[in-house]
Amino acid sequence: MKSYPSSCKPGFTLIETVIAIGVLAVLLTGFMYVFAPAAAGIRKALNVQEADRLASTLEQEMVTLRTGQGTATVKTGFAKAFEWIKTSNAANTSVFVYQYRGKLNNVRADGTPEPETNIKDKVPGENYVVRTMVRRKNDPIFLEDLPAIEGGIYLVKCTQLIFDGGQLKPGTAGSLVDPKGAHANAASSDVYTEAVIAFSADFFALPAKTPSYFGSSGGFDKNFDAIKKPIFTRNLAVRR
Repeated sequence: MKSYPSSCKPGFTLIETVIAIGVLAVLLTGFMYVFAPAAAGIRKALNVQEADRLASTLEQEMVTLRTGQGTATVKTGFAKAFEWIKTSNAANTSVFVYQYRGKLNNVRADGTPEPETNIKDKVPGENYVVRTMVRRKNDPIFLEDLPAIEGGIYLVKCTQLIFDGGQLKPGTAGSLVDPKGAHANAASSDVYTEAVIAFSADFFALPAKTPSYFGSSGGFDKNFDAIKKPIFTRNLAVRR
């Protein structure tokens, strides 16, 4: 009698399939256990790096007296820092840190690049530069930079650090005093006897970066006092 080969092909049994799924689940769990913390560490490192860059730029720009920023009472970089720290908690004189696109060959009188608003077919580094900048709201150049901002814009509220019980602690916002108590709420840097101002800087991420938002009737002025949850804080210092 002639036999014919069976058309049925061998396959996996139900038990073998369950075992394979179980092994795969264990491998995936192990993968996530090993690599998830690493990924979180990378994100954290990027955040810390960004925070350090913003804080460093703020500290340097505070003592850089640019053309057009000097007044009868602001004649040095230290005097500028004194005024900015003291008035940073008011909406009109608030301080911002941001990145903007600047033209390579067009420089303003204060030494900063003019904003580049049109980047179509342009390459960063070749056709324009991305620069971190610090300006106050009452600076007309701030409004010029808004259309060229890359990324977010951060409000900075500064508070002097004073000695209390042998330690430096935040003082009163809007007030600068001699750390040793020689002057109460110094009116200018001329009567501030110390060579250093230590201060804490609270950085807040803002929800918009349009000229209308920062206008006199925009959302920034209306909600300024409600901005109270910083994304990070740095203790900094400026020197004469």
